[in-house]
Amino acid sequence: MADLFTPYNFKNLTLKNRIVMPPMCQYSVKAEDGVPNDWHFVHYVSRAVGGTGLIIVEMTGVHPDGRITNKDTGIWDDNQIPAYRRIVESVHAYGTKIGIQLGHAGRKAQDAEPSVSPSPIPFSSHYKMPRALSGPEVEELIHAFREGARRAVEAGFDTVEIHGAHGYLIHQFHSPLTNQRSDEYGQDLPLFGERVVQAVKEVLPEGMPIIMRVSAKEYVDGGYDVQYCAEVCKRYRDAGVDIFHISSGGEGQVGSNGGPEAKPGYQVDLAAEFKQLLKVPVIAVGLLDDYHEAQEVILSGKADMVAIGRGMLRDPYWAVHASKALDGEQKVPKPYERGY
Repeated sequence: MADLFTPYNFKNLTLKNRIVMPPMCQYSVKAEDGVPNDWHFVHYVSRAVGGTGLIIVEMTGVHPDGRITNKDTGIWDDNQIPAYRRIVESVHAYGTKIGIQLGHAGRKAQDAEPSVSPSPIPFSSHYKMPRALSGPEVEELIHAFREGARRAVEAGFDTVEIHGAHGYLIHQFHSPLTNQRSDEYGQDLPLFGERVVQAVKEVLPEGMPIIMRVSAKEYVDGGYDVQYCAEVCKRYRDAGVDIFHISSGGEGQVGSNGGPEAKPGYQVDLAAEFKQLLKVPVIAVGLLDDYHEAQEVILSGKADMVAIGRGMLRDPYWAVHASKALDGEQKVPKPYERGY
């Protein structure tokens, strides 16, 4: 029976354990021209030292106006590649694999002038009115995702994750709440995300898996449910997605923290349902900071990997400490052995 520290293999991706650091934007540290700096380097490499199996770099804009804020990282220019390569090479030195989340914030891009979206519907009264994308602009953004993936490969990343959750652009296209277009992308709501997946797949080497993060349900009146999202994700799976990272929320006034009843493990059953419906590996995420609760997710077979977000912000060595708490084998860098 697999547990949290059983290695995981899928295509050419081999992880030393089932522990994932999910994408978490840093915001407070300005990335000049979208280039990650020393903060990002230390932030990610320290989690590799701490024993994480897979790190997924924060949502990285495929377009300058696709970032949530202008403090965020980007991957729209070849000049940004060397900084990512430096992070990747150092993370690999500690036996950890690393991916990058490619995304576009759409109408939630706070510093874009203006922000863009499938339809001119603001996220809330606190956000600006977005401009509806023209048909040619939609095609340009599909190409931007493709080019972002190409740069990720050149930087040496082991996998890419496409952000289709939390009310960002791909989510905006496949949600009936935000897509009221009359063209082909409005008549077929998953089409934009499907074409993004196909474009990304074109530039990835054979054997590199594509991960996609999705919101399994929306916590607002009129929002979609699990069955709707599963049908959308079947399109994405058939287009090339190999692993789904199951979150929720993100439309209306409810963000990625979930509904008012969010508690540890509140999204695990969503991950299990997607695993059964789509017959693909899944990553569970959502307040799984407790070592034993994270372990149980894997032991129960509800997910193939577990993402630890807030817990890993507090503790870069979460994986090492989980190993100790669960009586597993501890693997720490030699300079730290005396501490254990």
